[in-house]
Amino acid sequence: MSDNIFNVSKPIIGMIHLKPLPGSPNYDKSTWDMNKIINFAVEEAKILESAGIDGLQIENYWDEPFLKGEKIGYETCTAITAAAYEIARNVQIPIGINVHMNGAKAAMAIACAVGAKWIRVFEFISAYVSFSGITEAVGGEVSRYRSMLDAKDVKLLCDVGTKHGSHYIVHDRTVNELAIDAQEQGADSIIITGFSTGIAPTREKIEEARKGIKIPVYLGSGITAENAAELLSVSDGAIVGSAFKTNGNMKEIVDYNRAKAFMDEVRKIRG
Repeated sequence: MSDNIFNVSKPIIGMIHLKPLPGSPNYDKSTWDMNKIINFAVEEAKILESAGIDGLQIENYWDEPFLKGEKIGYETCTAITAAAYEIARNVQIPIGINVHMNGAKAAMAIACAVGAKWIRVFEFISAYVSFSGITEAVGGEVSRYRSMLDAKDVKLLCDVGTKHGSHYIVHDRTVNELAIDAQEQGADSIIITGFSTGIAPTREKIEEARKGIKIPVYLGSGITAENAAELLSVSDGAIVGSAFKTNGNMKEIVDYNRAKAFMDEVRKIRG
């Protein structure tokens, strides 16, 4: 089982949450202009790489409230591209892109521009109610866009039952059925999350999701040094944000010691 991105078992992807970008309601040029935003992101990337993290995912986490994919502006795409390009120049580990909310085509374009190895897609198949309203599948569009850009080396990491939303629309489908749908429709990997940022999925949810799944299954929220052994035993890797931040606070800079302690535990699990 491989997505051909990482050369280690159970890779850990660290999050780079970009400060509010131009055009978003919380952007404040007097406090965080683009130079400061990029420099801060590069600093975090270097800290995570030095702590042994296997990859980095870059996203516009603080551009809330989020726009749906088709309404994401040029200003957001160019700002993320500028930051991601500088991060890629300053680290040796692979990077990926996520554009809120479900901006898969934007993420794919950015990935091509900066040499990213994957994008995250919150709703590849089906639909759910997100912060931004009814958020529908973009799998068909982004897959065709990837082909048009000759970018089949950019992998699609796709959530199933993603956090921060209501999935009542598909309440008659199990998480396993949705995961199989995503696999059959061309997802390169599956992401399983808890209910919200910092909340881990249960072991049972992960085990249910991966029945009959031949592609990697990653954890997308809530993994910590304390639960890593249990949850990584039934998954293929994880995307980690909160656990690497100073005091576990999403608004703080990443903490080298927290990240290194986490990776020390992961190396034990890898054996």
